[in-house]
Amino acid sequence: MPALEVYGAQPPIEILRQWMDHGGWYDRTDNSFRYIVDIQFVAAMGPPGGGRNPITPRYLRHYHVVAVTEFDDASLNTVFTTILAWWSRKFHIPTEVTSMNNSLITATIDIYREIQRELLPTPSKSHYTYNLRDLSKVFQGVCMMGGSLDGKKSLVRLWCHECLRIFHDRLVDDQDRTWFFEYLKKMVEMRLSLKCDFVFEDPEARGVEVNINEALKNLAFGDIMDTNNIPKRYEEIHDQKKLIMFLEEGLNEYNAQTRSPLSLVLFSYAAQHILRISRIIRQPFGNALLVGVGGVGRQSLTKLATFMAGYNVFQIQITKLYGIMEWQEDLKIVLRKSGAEGNPTIFIFSDTQLKEERFLEDINNILNTGEVPNLFAKDEIITLQDMVRAKAKRAGKDSSPAEIYMYFVDQCRKNLHMVICMSPFGSAFRTRLRMFPSLVNCCTIDWFTEWPEDALYSVGNKFISSIQMDDPSILPCIRDMCIMFHQDASRLSKVFYQEQRRHFYVTPTSYLELLSTYKGLLGQKRLEIDTMKKRYEVGLEKLYDAEEQVNVMKKELEALQPVLIKTAEETDSLLKIITRDRKEAEKTRETVEQEEAVANVKAKEAESIKADCESELAVAMPMLESALSALDTLTKSDITEVKAMKNPPGPVKLVMEACCIMKGIKCRRIPDPNNPGKKIDDYWGPAQQMLTDTNFLQSLKDFDKDHIPPEIIEKVRPYLGKPHFDPEVVKKASKAAFGLCCWILAMESYDKVARVVAPKKAKLDAATAEFEALQDALSKKKEILKEVEEKLQKLQEELDIMEQKKSALEQDVQNCQKKLGRAEKLIGGLGGEKVRWTNVGEELGKVYRDLTGDILLASGYIAYLGPVTLAYREKALKDWIKVCKDKNIPCSSSFKLASILGSPVAIRDWVIDGLPNDSFSIDNGIIISAARRWPLLIDPQGQANKWIKTKEKSKNLQVMKLSDPDFVRKLENCITFGYPLLLENVGEELDPTLEPVLLKSIFKQAGSLQIRLGDSTLEYSENFRFYITTKLRNPHYMPEIAVKVTLLNFMITPEGLEDQILGMAVKNERPDLEDEKTQLVLQSAENQKQLSDIEDRIIKVLSSSEGNILENERAINIISSSKALSIDIAEKQKVAEKTEAKIDEARKGYLPVAVHVASLFFTISTLCSIDPMYQYSLSWYLNLFQCATKDSEKSDVLSKRIENLNDFFTYSLFCNISRSLFEKDKLLLSFLICCDILSRQGKFSTDEFRFLIAGAITLEREKSKPPTPWLAEKLWTEMIQLSKLEAFQGYSTSFAQDPDKWKHIYNSSQPYKEELPDDWESKLTNFQKLLIIRTIRPDLLYVSVNSFVLDTMGQRYVEPPTFDLAKVYQDSNPTMPLVFVLSPGSDPMAALLKYAEGLRQQVQSISLGQGQGPKADALIQSGMQVGDWVVLQNCHLAASWMPQLERICESFGSETINASFRLWLTSYPSENFPVTILQSSIKMTNESPKGLRANMLQNYQSDPISDPKFFEIDEDKRHVWRRMLFGLCFFHASVQERVKFGPLGWNIPYQFSDSDLKISMRQLRAFLLDFPETIPFKALLYLTGECNYGGRVTDAHDRRTLLCLLNVIYSPRILENDYKFSNSSTYSAPQDGSYPDFIEHIRRFPLTATPEVFGLHENANITKDQQETNLFLSSILATQSNAAEAGGRSREDVILEIAQDMTKRIPPPFDIDLARCRYPVLYNESMNSVLHQEMTRYNNLTEVISSSLQVLQKTLKGLIVMSAEIEQLANSVYTGKIPAMWAAKSFPSLKPLSSYIVDLVQRLNMFSTWMEKGPPPKFWISGFFFTHAFLTAVLQNFARKYKIPIDNVTFEFKCLPKQGAQNQVPEDGVYVEGMFLEGARWDEDRMMLTESQPKVLFSPAPMIWLKPVEVSKKKELQCYPCPLYRTTERRGVLATTGHSSNFVINVELPTNMPPDHWVRRGVAMFLSLSD
Repeated sequence: MPALEVYGAQPPIEILRQWMDHGGWYDRTDNSFRYIVDIQFVAAMGPPGGGRNPITPRYLRHYHVVAVTEFDDASLNTVFTTILAWWSRKFHIPTEVTSMNNSLITATIDIYREIQRELLPTPSKSHYTYNLRDLSKVFQGVCMMGGSLDGKKSLVRLWCHECLRIFHDRLVDDQDRTWFFEYLKKMVEMRLSLKCDFVFEDPEARGVEVNINEALKNLAFGDIMDTNNIPKRYEEIHDQKKLIMFLEEGLNEYNAQTRSPLSLVLFSYAAQHILRISRIIRQPFGNALLVGVGGVGRQSLTKLATFMAGYNVFQIQITKLYGIMEWQEDLKIVLRKSGAEGNPTIFIFSDTQLKEERFLEDINNILNTGEVPNLFAKDEIITLQDMVRAKAKRAGKDSSPAEIYMYFVDQCRKNLHMVICMSPFGSAFRTRLRMFPSLVNCCTIDWFTEWPEDALYSVGNKFISSIQMDDPSILPCIRDMCIMFHQDASRLSKVFYQEQRRHFYVTPTSYLELLSTYKGLLGQKRLEIDTMKKRYEVGLEKLYDAEEQVNVMKKELEALQPVLIKTAEETDSLLKIITRDRKEAEKTRETVEQEEAVANVKAKEAESIKADCESELAVAMPMLESALSALDTLTKSDITEVKAMKNPPGPVKLVMEACCIMKGIKCRRIPDPNNPGKKIDDYWGPAQQMLTDTNFLQSLKDFDKDHIPPEIIEKVRPYLGKPHFDPEVVKKASKAAFGLCCWILAMESYDKVARVVAPKKAKLDAATAEFEALQDALSKKKEILKEVEEKLQKLQEELDIMEQKKSALEQDVQNCQKKLGRAEKLIGGLGGEKVRWTNVGEELGKVYRDLTGDILLASGYIAYLGPVTLAYREKALKDWIKVCKDKNIPCSSSFKLASILGSPVAIRDWVIDGLPNDSFSIDNGIIISAARRWPLLIDPQGQANKWIKTKEKSKNLQVMKLSDPDFVRKLENCITFGYPLLLENVGEELDPTLEPVLLKSIFKQAGSLQIRLGDSTLEYSENFRFYITTKLRNPHYMPEIAVKVTLLNFMITPEGLEDQILGMAVKNERPDLEDEKTQLVLQSAENQKQLSDIEDRIIKVLSSSEGNILENERAINIISSSKALSIDIAEKQKVAEKTEAKIDEARKGYLPVAVHVASLFFTISTLCSIDPMYQYSLSWYLNLFQCATKDSEKSDVLSKRIENLNDFFTYSLFCNISRSLFEKDKLLLSFLICCDILSRQGKFSTDEFRFLIAGAITLEREKSKPPTPWLAEKLWTEMIQLSKLEAFQGYSTSFAQDPDKWKHIYNSSQPYKEELPDDWESKLTNFQKLLIIRTIRPDLLYVSVNSFVLDTMGQRYVEPPTFDLAKVYQDSNPTMPLVFVLSPGSDPMAALLKYAEGLRQQVQSISLGQGQGPKADALIQSGMQVGDWVVLQNCHLAASWMPQLERICESFGSETINASFRLWLTSYPSENFPVTILQSSIKMTNESPKGLRANMLQNYQSDPISDPKFFEIDEDKRHVWRRMLFGLCFFHASVQERVKFGPLGWNIPYQFSDSDLKISMRQLRAFLLDFPETIPFKALLYLTGECNYGGRVTDAHDRRTLLCLLNVIYSPRILENDYKFSNSSTYSAPQDGSYPDFIEHIRRFPLTATPEVFGLHENANITKDQQETNLFLSSILATQSNAAEAGGRSREDVILEIAQDMTKRIPPPFDIDLARCRYPVLYNESMNSVLHQEMTRYNNLTEVISSSLQVLQKTLKGLIVMSAEIEQLANSVYTGKIPAMWAAKSFPSLKPLSSYIVDLVQRLNMFSTWMEKGPPPKFWISGFFFTHAFLTAVLQNFARKYKIPIDNVTFEFKCLPKQGAQNQVPEDGVYVEGMFLEGARWDEDRMMLTESQPKVLFSPAPMIWLKPVEVSKKKELQCYPCPLYRTTERRGVLATTGHSSNFVINVELPTNMPPDHWVRRGVAMFLSLSD
């Protein structure tokens, strides 16, 4: 900042400088100058660098500059010592803790300094910038700890946490994080003098080895869990599980209170980020920059953290019309809330909401100052001041309106916290950080990484654990599979990009989608399968029951009558018995109730005594249990420790005495140590003895506490009162003694209670005994009563049963006959279904079991594989299925998505609706139906679009584009009324308005579903369906979009296209068959649907029928009628299937056509990778095929008809495509078509084709010397590799044995036509012959391909039809744009206007550019109405208006357009040209034809020569006019054709155009008419050569060449009848004749002109042919898949090895001081100065090379971070090119890197030798960095020696023989060598220029004596002034001399030919070759 504009100025600075220099600015309303007085400027700026540009000195001079240096460490120490001292005093931090303050400050500064040195802001880490704000934030975080710190350890943990939050959280990769962890650990141990193991140990896992890095990751502080204090306390959070539980509670509360619940899964990774965000927003001025891909939870976690902090959330609602006005209104709202109302507010802003970059400028201001300048109007400011006046008064800030407003701003800063969410992808993030530095400086950065594996594990567990499984052990396997899917998909996205250059992203949202999809689909499919299975099972059960019941019912009928009579008698008898027994039972019940009352009274007494005892015991029992548990903690080592004490502490001794007394162990009498004459009792010896007992602890646990003798208690009790007998005191002395102490206390306490409780226990025992006796007697009585009552109940039940039985028997007799009739009906109808239903039931059972794995695989497919093509899907699935089976997860033996989730009936309907009938497309259809998110379909051919329109048509589908003016209204209507919506032709960004729809942000209100769209809330219909399609072939959707949609690759597959084309072919060829087929498909689909519905109805009736099916007469009737109908349909279906099979057999006859046509579509669709304009839509292609079926030759013989159709379509396709291709790509099209046909015929293998286009792909070059000198080593290597292919085995051996047999191929100009030696001619096909040519004459491969296509496909495929505007117009219609694809020099306007004039058609034309869009729109609208032609020229210059043009073209409808209207467009190839227009238009190229003959033919057939009025002239001038016109056309064709010979033709490739020729022709005609007596050749030469053509020429030598060529034409000799334009005599002007004679004469010219025609040597063809071949092969390669080569060393290893090798080879820099000492600057010896200058230049170069290589090596070893420059260097080293940073300091060179280094070392050696041995006798002129200085020094030495002005001195050039004696320095001048010649060679024998040897492009130039002479004395000899260039490129920057910067000098070489001969040859000398 400030940014530089294109010419390097800084507009903001220049505007400010205007006041500095002129005192004011212009008022733009009236352009008056306004003087501004009495103002002063105070400006601040950072040092240049890091995105900041230097300020111009012209501006800086107006300031007094004060440099503010960075604080030194001492100053920082003072500042932060003061802050920490204040904190320590305020919160009463213990002195022990505050003693570490200074160490903490030093350690923090060390980290701050080191991180600035080590973690540098590289392009990928541009936010790695640190300043004092970051340092202060660490201490700000430490000071948030308001509670007590219980030691140094706590303080250090807090400090580490704050350092992590400030420095660590922004780090982007594990390498940087690990570095920071290591440095932090180093600071803890070095500066703070604490062991990391101690600081970071887990208190609950003491003794376990600490993983410090993990401990640092999990270190957590926050106030989020404090619910008691206000303000909340900032404290350490130890328990992660408790934290997550707390956050889940908060999440549930949030979701209960919001309309947009958060679908979050909380785990440690998410919890860490919530704590980070929470920490930031609790701080004053705390703002967060959250960086991560879309879907990682940035906004959701912020909302949860905000909710739990009790703050408000504010977010802007983006609508289609949202702009700067709406943004400012939103800012006012949020600033009012936070500043005026005082509500703490979190403003969440995402980069997806950046509709304008200006938004960030306002955010930058808020972050910096808390306000946006000039946001509020004056009246709004007054309102704000009123709102805060009372608060400002309380704060003492109400002295003035300005102060009150500043108080408002302060409140905004205090209460408003910005949380900015950004994606790190692309350069936008880096640019925004550079342009708006507050995003880094004023924000705490939290970088959201990809979820680590433990996060995937945790989330997977949470989802999977809730799924019910028969075998729970499968659940971990399923979780592992889900993690594997995610990781595999992540790798797949990288591979897919490497190989196909297509982007898709795998984010955490994808993983959540996978888990949710799996859970949902599994439940859904289980229910579906289980329901179906149960229905079949119930149906079978009903059938089996019916069969069994028939026989049973017959027998029942016979036995029913006698049973009925017997039942009636038994019922009466039973009634009498029941009456008698009921009376006896009543008596027994009364007795029992009386005795029970007495027993209850006794029970209450016993219960009361028991409760009393227990309450007494409750006092002692806890102590007893505590003591026993204390004993449990004791170990042998604890006892041994006490036993080993020699002089035990007092408390231990006391406890052991008491223990001995309790155990009844007697004391010993020992002498008193204080009074030796006296003895005392000693218990320590006995105690030690007691402790040796191995059962000591057990004896304490088993101690009889209920019978302790009273005397022992009396002895022990005095001990208990002693102060040292306190357990806490004892615990400090010994752990074992502490346990014994607790035990003694417990025994004493228990004994005390037990003595009180004992009498009560005795009383309780007596009462209990009495109660139990009563209870026993009562139980016996109750037993008797129970028996009586049971007997009575039993009799009653028997009576009820008898009565029911009697009634039922009577009913059965009536029903039995009915059931028998129904059973016969049911069994008769469905008897045959039993076996099938049984099999179906079993199959469904297996399907149900396999659902676990099948749905898992299907979910992975849906979640991850949508964006990739079929091959990648199949590979991923194959791997997944294998792992699934390896993990024993049940799944189908062969997985097919269609069989798992598809319904055959639904799929059949889809195919009928237009879905391509192949597995890839059907899978896509299933994903659309099964995915939870709305689909976004990549659909360049429009197949999905067409299918959706047909499928959803019946449901009132609405179609719209984002550009539609009523886009939002349509969307709202569809959501409300439940219409399906298709949004088509979207780009790479979606309108933010769609976000709620894509996220399905639906909530329930008033019982109905609602969605908020922009400002309005709509009712949401569950019938709403949303589809999005794009026509982009390779869109790049960023993760922010990809996570909201289901991205699907819907590009058509060969199988799907074959099916469509087969249908079209049969429909056109055999309409009867296709109609019948269509009817059968529809009928079959309907039959299948009916059969399925009928079976469903039958099974539903069977399964839903409760009880006995035979009792449901209605059900039986439904089943009977349904079955009868199904039998009828099944019969029809069998007939239909037979007919369909016959039709399919007949259709198969046309399959070769379908395969051929479909295959060619994929061939031409790859052309767009060569040029963005080569776009062809499927609809256009199918339409072309439709025309071919109508127009091709008919035949009754099918095979002949297919041959005719294929042949006709292929040529029709070639003609239509070739007219839209540039000349360079027309043969490529023919070759691709040819290869496609041959490949399908199996005429060559993929390996052979790959070898042809890419050559030998080897990782290590096999070094082997060629068997003959005429074969290059590279070609021999390729030959060896080719011999490894099956068809070429023995090829290299055969060649090596006798190379001369193959030499005729090498020497031939047409190697394809040469016969191969031995049996190779018969063994190899024509295609394979091309591979042979590639290894012998690769430069002629292009020519050979031409011959190959000619042989294989015929003449018409190598001679594309000429441009025919009439044919193009004939093929067009008013709705189809016509596009001229321009090439340099082509201008179709003249031809178009002439053609329109012939049709009397009005043409309106406009050239597009800035501001021309609306005018063009108006022209089109007018043209559509009146029928004009509208021409929009140069569309590539109006990239921003192209979307509008696309909308206009899409709106074309045939009913609204005048039939005469046409829209013509012209454009150079451009990525911005709309693909939809290209696909639907007719495209044409109109460049100069390839070849001299074609060029001249076009000129003669074009205007104006084709116009008889122009061609005819006065008879006396006719002969001259026509011959010179012919010559001029020949000249025009020549200068254009010379371009293809590269620098040999022209140093700079000029684009001579038709307009140059036309103006020259008109001038020629005018001069001939104006000067009837003479021909003004000189004037014509000047106008044509210097003005018309020469006006384009910028290079002096090119101008010389141009005039040389023109001299051949504009010469009096042209009027001679036998005058030839070239030595070959092939090209000459015809004798005078008519116009057709001239055309015929041109047609007799050869198809391909030889270089000789243009004045060039035959060798020129080699260069041209090699260039053509390279372009041809690279273009074919571009159409192939970019599959990466596997194997070999890594890229980094290769670069490192090369860098190390180069470093070794570069010598140390020259010692310039030594050179100046040895060769001082002398007046008479300018060469010394040249030496100094050259050494200095080379030192600069080698310094850059050495230093950059050192940095590169350190970077590759991970010692430092890679910068953008070093990354470019690494790329250049890897690709073998000279790095840009070296080239800037280097001499010009075109060599590859390896040769460049060799060349550099040779140059350095030359100067080293010069330094050591003095100036050489002959100079290697190529070794000079700046050759001009060397040449000037030679002239200067001569001028000074002879005292002549240097301007009067020039060079004489004397060529020296090889064997000459040039070992002495010449008296004057110098000998130079090391130059090369191109276009000619030096003849050593004759010592002059002569023609080049065949196939030798460059030859050594002679050694030359550069002899200075006075200009006046220079000898004039016949010589050629040969230009000497530094490199073979020849071209350079045009210098003030008029020469190229690449040019050195013209060297005069002797010749016996006219110099013009060599000029036309393009002869030049070079200091350095390309290799």
